[in-house]
Amino acid sequence: MPPSVITPRPTVPASRRPPSPAGAGLRERTARSLRSAAPALLGYLAVRLLGLLVLARWAHLKGHGVWPVLAASWDSRWYLRIADRGYQDTLGTAMDSNNLAFFPLYPALVKAVAGVTPGSRASVALVLAVAFSMAAAWGVFAVGARLCGRRAGTVLTVLWGALPVGVVQWMGYTESLFTALAAWALYAVLTGHWRTAASLAVLAGLTRPTGIAVAAAVAVAGLAVAVRTRAWRPFAAALTAPLGWLGFVGWVGARVGRWDGYFAVQRLWRNTWDGGAGTLRWLRELLVYDRTPQLFLVAVSAVLVASVALYALCLADRQPLPLLVFSGVLLLVVLGSGGVYFPRARFLLPAFPLLLPLAVAVGRARLPVAALVLGAAALSSAWLGAYMLLVWPGPP
Repeated sequence: MPPSVITPRPTVPASRRPPSPAGAGLRERTARSLRSAAPALLGYLAVRLLGLLVLARWAHLKGHGVWPVLAASWDSRWYLRIADRGYQDTLGTAMDSNNLAFFPLYPALVKAVAGVTPGSRASVALVLAVAFSMAAAWGVFAVGARLCGRRAGTVLTVLWGALPVGVVQWMGYTESLFTALAAWALYAVLTGHWRTAASLAVLAGLTRPTGIAVAAAVAVAGLAVAVRTRAWRPFAAALTAPLGWLGFVGWVGARVGRWDGYFAVQRLWRNTWDGGAGTLRWLRELLVYDRTPQLFLVAVSAVLVASVALYALCLADRQPLPLLVFSGVLLLVVLGSGGVYFPRARFLLPAFPLLLPLAVAVGRARLPVAALVLGAAALSSAWLGAYMLLVWPGPP
């Protein structure tokens, strides 16, 4: 049998619905959802605060400040420059210098919020990242709880916060915003809210290159439901979902005056798609031939191998179609890239559905075993996050 698709929610005739104040139903559902998610959000917050404390202590011992590391380093600087000065309008030939490689939603939000609030744009970017991480954790719980129950949803949320590169969730990066949009888009598909799913997919497509994975998930699920039921809303969502990603890629092409402008920009950042040949070369070099591999690169390799194994479990567990498509396309993009190797664990951070089989297993375990697993994950994430930012010489 094929992976399950989403059955539309039954509708109640308008004449039989009880009258309610405008927006009251939405507020009630939101409050109920937030109450249900509270343990998961508290667990997530505890994990990330532990990571922050370890980072702060390590930074103090090295004579560094925590704020610059989180708010204004590496890719964070690119987003802040875009918020300050906008995009360049030529392709150029310099390597690793064209800001058209970075998608626009996050810097646009930073600019908009900084324009009406006190503080620097770097501070605003960091506050937004933390806020988006909480929205993402809520969405991760919502998906997990709907599919596997509250306990599994709570464990899933904590595991997502305790990923090896989870510290990025509280940096001035786009991973938290993207995960929030992806999680709630998937939840909207699972609950049959097609307009919401399409809107969130469009926004995800304006956030990161891997927004195409969200668009694919919504489009495939929408088409599957539309073919089976002849409903027009899933079909419209399928057509709308890719517009954000396609819009930015098309805009970059028009801005630099060539149809493949965006992909030309990516080549200047050494990002090409080779079907996974480069990934296999890196894995073979690090895990077979290199006698003293760098610790962070070994951790990245472990994440990639584990992600493939977890995806096989997701297939065996027959996860709903939109989750399988989202994780599968994300893996295809990340593992199939011939570009830089070290950020690939970060690129897979939004792939929270991969953790569902593990979350279910931990949720079914005895409490001491579950506490041991989650505690070990939180401690290792805290240590590796500080190592990645303060010892590893490159970007996360």
